[in-house]
Amino acid sequence: MAAISFFGDLLQTISDRGRDLIGIGRGDLASKANAHELIKLCEDLISRRGEASGVALARLILERYASLARAERLVFLQGIATVFGADHEAVDDAIAAYRRDPTRAALGVLHEAAEPRSQELIRRLNLARNGTLALVRMREDLFVLRKDLRGSEADPDLVDAVDSLDSDFEHLFASWFNRGFLVLRHIDWTTPAHILEKIIRYEAVHEIAGWDELRRRIEPTDRRCFAFFHPALQDEPLIFVEVALTDGIAPAIAPILAHGREPLPTRAATTAIFYSISNCQKGLAGVTFGNFLIKQVVEDLAREIPSLKTFVTLSPVPGFSAWLDRERRSDSPQGLTRDDVEALRAIDEPGWHADKAKSDAVKKVMISAAAAYFLRAKNERGKPLDPVARFHLGNGARLERLNFLGDVSPKGLGQSRGLMVNYLYDLSAIEKNHETYANLGTVAASSSVSRELRTNLPPIRAVALAEA
Repeated sequence: MAAISFFGDLLQTISDRGRDLIGIGRGDLASKANAHELIKLCEDLISRRGEASGVALARLILERYASLARAERLVFLQGIATVFGADHEAVDDAIAAYRRDPTRAALGVLHEAAEPRSQELIRRLNLARNGTLALVRMREDLFVLRKDLRGSEADPDLVDAVDSLDSDFEHLFASWFNRGFLVLRHIDWTTPAHILEKIIRYEAVHEIAGWDELRRRIEPTDRRCFAFFHPALQDEPLIFVEVALTDGIAPAIAPILAHGREPLPTRAATTAIFYSISNCQKGLAGVTFGNFLIKQVVEDLAREIPSLKTFVTLSPVPGFSAWLDRERRSDSPQGLTRDDVEALRAIDEPGWHADKAKSDAVKKVMISAAAAYFLRAKNERGKPLDPVARFHLGNGARLERLNFLGDVSPKGLGQSRGLMVNYLYDLSAIEKNHETYANLGTVAASSSVSRELRTNLPPIRAVALAEA
C-alpha cells in the first residue's frame, strides 16, 4: 500500500505542476462549470500531448463533474456519447484500404479508426489521482441516463450512442480490473473500521443491522469473510463473500444468522457455506469478479481447514416469486398444472408460511414449481431465468437442493416465497459442469432436484419466456 500512496503522491505533484502549464489556479479547481464547458475541456484533454498538463486537466474535469447536479451530469454524458464517437469517414477509408490490401497492418489501422474517441477520453481521465474511482461513479450516472432514455421516446441514434459509451466503459474496466490486479483480503474484526463500515453498507443479500451483527458474522471461529480489492480503489471493496463453517449443508438462513448460537469448533467443520455474495461497485456491472472470488476462497479454505469436504452456497432466488405469479395468471402455464395453481392460492393469505397446515399443503407443489423454474424456464438467450442461478451454474456449480421456507424474512418471502437453494461446488466436476452449461445450456442438477420436476407438464413453448 506504501507503493500505491507514493504513486498517488507523484500524480498529485504532476497535477499541481501541470496546473501552471494550462493556466489553472488553485481556486479554479473548485469553481463551477456547466456540462458544455466540460465537454470543451474534454476536447482539449484528448488533443494534448503533455503528461503534466493532461493529468492536471483530467483532475479538473473530474472534480468539476463531481460538483455538478445530477441533471447536468447526465447532459454531460449525453454530450460525450454523441460528440466523442468514431470518425466514420476514417473508418470507411480504413475499410477500403483493408479490402485493397488485407494485411495485418491495414487491419490495425482499421481497428484504430473504429475505436470511439470516448475510449481515449476515459483513458486520459484515468490519469488523475483517484481517477479510476471517479470513472466508476461516472458510469453509475450513465446507468441512470440509459434508464431514462429507455423510459422515453428518445432518438434511436442517441440511445445507440449512449449504449456505445457504456460499452466503452465496460471494455476498459474489464482490462483494468482483470484478475491479475485483484487482491484477496480476509475481513475480520481487526480490519480498519472504515472498511468494515462499507461491508455493512454494501451487504446486498442479508442486511447487516449494525456493528454488533457484523461482529457476529466475522469474529467467531466458524465464520469467515473475504473481499477483493484493487490497487486503484485502495480501501473500496469490489465484492465480498460471507462464509459459515458448519457440520452439514444448511437448508435455511435463520440458524446461520441466529443470535446467541454456539460457535462450531473449527476442527469439527466439514462444510463451508457461502451464504452471501455482494457486489459493491454498481459502476463495475458486467465486470466479472465473483467466479474468481469463490474459486480462490474455496482453495484457501481447503488449505487452511483440511476437514472441509463440502463447499456449497445458500442462495436466494430473486426471480422466483415474479415467475410463479406469472405462471399462476397464465392461461397456459409451463411449469404448473391446474391443480398446482389451485393449491398455491394459499400463498396469497397473510402469514401462510407460519400456518403448518397451509405450508404443508403448499410445500410439494412449491418444490415442484421450483424444479420447473430452474430446469425449464429460460430467458431469450436460452439461459435460466434466475440471475443467481446463471452466476453459479456458469461457474461450474451444481444445483444441489431446493429448500422450502429457507428464508422467511419479509425480503425472502417477497422475492422467492421463502425459497432458497444450495449450489454445490464439487472441485472434481466444476470444469465439466461449466463446459456443458456454456456450450449446451445444460443445468447441472442433483437427482433429488431432477426428481421434483413433474412429468405431466406441457411441452416447452418454442418462444422463450421473457427474463424477469
